[in-house]
Amino acid sequence: MANQKHYDVLIIGSGPIGMACAIEAKKANLSYVIIEKGALVNSLFNYPVFMTFFSTSQKLEIGGVPFVTINPKPNRNEAIEYYRRVAEKFELNINLFERVEKVEKPNDIFEISTSKSSYTAGNVIVATGFYDVPLMMNIPGEDLPQVTHYYKDPHLYAFQNVVVVGANNSGVDAALETYRKGANVTMVIRSGDLGPHVKYWVRPDIQNRIKEGEVKALFNAELLEIRPGEVDIKTPEGISTIPNDFVIAMTGYQPDFSMLRKFGINLPESLCPVYNEETMETNVNGLYLAGVVCGGLDTHKLFIENSRVHAEIIIKNIKN
Repeated sequence: MANQKHYDVLIIGSGPIGMACAIEAKKANLSYVIIEKGALVNSLFNYPVFMTFFSTSQKLEIGGVPFVTINPKPNRNEAIEYYRRVAEKFELNINLFERVEKVEKPNDIFEISTSKSSYTAGNVIVATGFYDVPLMMNIPGEDLPQVTHYYKDPHLYAFQNVVVVGANNSGVDAALETYRKGANVTMVIRSGDLGPHVKYWVRPDIQNRIKEGEVKALFNAELLEIRPGEVDIKTPEGISTIPNDFVIAMTGYQPDFSMLRKFGINLPESLCPVYNEETMETNVNGLYLAGVVCGGLDTHKLFIENSRVHAEIIIKNIKN
């Protein structure tokens, strides 16, 4: 398969749902390839090192392969190891560190250009998730090296003045973990409360840290400007300037809408891609969406556990 250039199915993205599509294609005796711009399960690889999933391991399983963990909720390291073993078990045909640049359909066959090669395919499945494009704050200084939209390891922030923007799971995790490494943490929260989706076992922890004054939380606040060594924050009491070494902007992410448009997929004002929920096929015949990319900006709508079924739906439709 390594030198093959035409496939029944070309899958963009090697996350859990992209892999699930490949497994179903293999079961259906369809030729397939996964093209992935980064590492295997690239989005999960970029999750914080100590992240714990909301779901149980059983709900993250694909291909009928048991996901065994001694903890009630698996962590990021267990997940990437599990999906790597699944890829090995099924001997999945995956091309890593290869970016899809163009998908066109001049006739009945798709023509796909990548950073390394070109392919043709009868069908294309886009399973790229939503972790690639951060939601920007669009404020002065956001491009400074002290600012990141991707939080990885709390040790980097030991004994530093850290501002965490956002109060959903990623923001709360970053605040708690960096605080426990000795950081002086200030949370900047637009609303008057923590995010509604904060994990139930984490919420009391952050509430107590804020109550005790160990983590400072500024509610109904907004980061206005970032400068080397300090930031300006708008609060109900006025503008406050505080010392700063790092800004962790956990403002959320969105699918690569420009890529979807480039592929010819209709995106209405809601930015929820147009597709048939019974087949997962878009307005372009033979071009399918799978996984959380289907939700557009509503990134809390779809997860691994409730979009695994997309793989079976798509491959069944292609086979028929």
